[in-house]
Amino acid sequence: MKRMRAFIQKEFYHIFRDRRSLLILLGMPVVLVTLFGFAITNEIQNADLVVLDASKDEMSTEITRKMLASGYFQLHKEVQNIEEVKESFINSKTKLAIVYPNLHSHDFQKEGLTQIQLLADATDPNTATTLINYASAIINQYGAEMNSPQMIKPLIQTEVKMLYNPRLKSVFMFVPGVMTIILMLVSAMMTSIAITREKELGTMEVLLVSPLRPAVIVVGKVIPYITLAFFNTLVILFLGTFVFGMPIEGNLVLLLAECVLFVMTSLALGILISTRTNSQQVAMMISLIALMLPTVLLSGFIFPIESMPWPLQWLSNVIPAKWFIIIIKNIMLKGTGMDFIWKETLVLAGMTMVFIAASVRNFKIRLE
Repeated sequence: MKRMRAFIQKEFYHIFRDRRSLLILLGMPVVLVTLFGFAITNEIQNADLVVLDASKDEMSTEITRKMLASGYFQLHKEVQNIEEVKESFINSKTKLAIVYPNLHSHDFQKEGLTQIQLLADATDPNTATTLINYASAIINQYGAEMNSPQMIKPLIQTEVKMLYNPRLKSVFMFVPGVMTIILMLVSAMMTSIAITREKELGTMEVLLVSPLRPAVIVVGKVIPYITLAFFNTLVILFLGTFVFGMPIEGNLVLLLAECVLFVMTSLALGILISTRTNSQQVAMMISLIALMLPTVLLSGFIFPIESMPWPLQWLSNVIPAKWFIIIIKNIMLKGTGMDFIWKETLVLAGMTMVFIAASVRNFKIRLE
C-alpha cells in the first residue's frame, strides 16, 4: 500500500511539474463551459437595424420604438434613401432594414392600407430568417392592437426581401465557414509542429549552427505550406462553385489574394505556437483548443456575435477567422471590391506581421 501511495504521489508531482499540461487540464473545462454556455444560442440580440422612414408619423415611430425595445435590435442609423440602405448592407454593418412608405400618400389615405418592407442580409440565412420572424411578429402585434373593435385603423402588411441569397440556400453560409476552418486548421496545425518536430528529432542543432538567420528559417518553414494551402483553396472554391452552386460575384483575383493573406496569417500563427512548445503533441493540442473552438464559435460562422456577451464580442476581434469570413462573404456574395474590405484586410495583414515578428523573436531567444 505504501508503494502504491508513493507511486500515486510521484504521478501527481509529474502532473503539477508540467505547468502547461496542468493549465490545459484545469483550464479547458472552464473555457469550454464558458464558450459553449454563452456563444451557443438560438436567440439573436442587438442586431443592427437601419431605418428608412419616409413618413415619420406616429405609426412608424411606434413600430420602430417597439422593435428597439424588444432587445432583438439596436439602431445602427436612420437613412434618407434606399442607396444608403444598400451601402449599410455592403459594409456588413446591417442585419435588417425596415423601410416605411410615405403614410401620407394618396393610396394610403384612400385604401387605409400600408405596406412595410423588411430587407435582410441573407448571407447567413438562419440569422436572416430569425430576424424577419422577430420583426414581422412585432409589426403584426402592433397591427392587431390598431385594429381593435373600438376604432378602425389601417391594415399593415409586410413585404420581405432577402438580399444576396433570395432562395436562402444554407450552402451560402457553410462554404465560406468551412473554407475558413479548413484553411485555419490545416495551415496552423501543420506549421505548429514544424519546429517542435525538429526539437524532438534532435535536428534543431543543425539549424542552430547553420548560417541562416531566424527570419529565414521561419519563412522557409512557411513557404511550402503556403503552396499546399493555396492548392486547398483552389479545390474548395472549385467544389463550392461547381458542385454546390456557390456564386463568386466579385473579383476572383482579389478573392485568391485574400485567401493567400489568410493562409499566411494562419501559418504565422502556427509557427508562433511551434516556437513556444517543445513537443508535437502539445503543439497540436494547443492548435486544436486555441484555434478550432474559437474559429467555430467566435468567428460569426454559425453563431451571431451580436448575441454574445461583450467580453466574447471583444475576444472575437482577435480571431483571424472573423475578419476572413467578412471578406469572403463580401467578395463572393455581395460582389464588393477592396473599397469595402480594406479595413478587414489591414487587420489580417497586421496580425500576420505581429505573429511573424513574435515568432522570430521567440526563435532568437531559443538560439541564445
